[in-house]
Amino acid sequence: MTFILKDSYFNPDEIDIPVIGIASDLAAHDSGLHSHQKAQLLYAPSGCMTVTSAERQYILPPNRAFWIPANTLHRVIMRNVVAYRSIYFDIHQFSNLPGQLQLFNVNGLFKELIERVSFWEWDRPFELQQNILHVFLDELNNASTDNLVLTMPKDLRVQSFVEQWNKGQSMPPFLKDFSKLAGGSEKTITRIFIKETGMPYQDWRQQWRLHKAIELLAEGRNVGETAFDLEFSSDSAFIDFFKKHLGETPSKYFPKTEG
Repeated sequence: MTFILKDSYFNPDEIDIPVIGIASDLAAHDSGLHSHQKAQLLYAPSGCMTVTSAERQYILPPNRAFWIPANTLHRVIMRNVVAYRSIYFDIHQFSNLPGQLQLFNVNGLFKELIERVSFWEWDRPFELQQNILHVFLDELNNASTDNLVLTMPKDLRVQSFVEQWNKGQSMPPFLKDFSKLAGGSEKTITRIFIKETGMPYQDWRQQWRLHKAIELLAEGRNVGETAFDLEFSSDSAFIDFFKKHLGETPSKYFPKTEG
């Protein structure tokens, strides 16, 4: 079995094989904070996932994969339909696995390898997997990394608001408006964000909007809809913002995205 239905019970730590690949179509899914004894690669050929660790949030559009070392607390959130791929590795069987949370760029070969392993039958003899796994691990260890990461503030005065934003219930307002909501001065809010995220609130808000833009575009929203949802003054203002941060326009970053 490799394709998992949404409500099926699955625990990779209860399956004693070196590599477990699974695939599923999931929507509005929240894994909750958890960990497992096996290392994990996450990927979605369509849709978008958000992964949070104890302090950071990572965004996974279809051209990125995410590595989670064994015994690392994490939470996976999908707000729309996602073609979910997950591959688990028994860390006692492999010596060349990455040792930290990492976001990877996925080229054409790596994508095909992820698809192949995700749909393997679990009773496939390990000796028949080894040639493919050798190429897979070579691609994994040589893939370029990405920095689509956002540090999450933990201060109780702002934490509940951040949770609402990340669940899609609202979005970060301007500093003046947020300081009123949070019951602190603009200087206090700025100080909190600099201390806990390394950047002022205004800069953090822009990074949050960038993550949200990638998520919306990956889910099939077009440029006009995304610009409107994120309260940009115009489509061109959003495109300029996107290109400034990622070096490409939305149509280049997502070839199927239309303005």
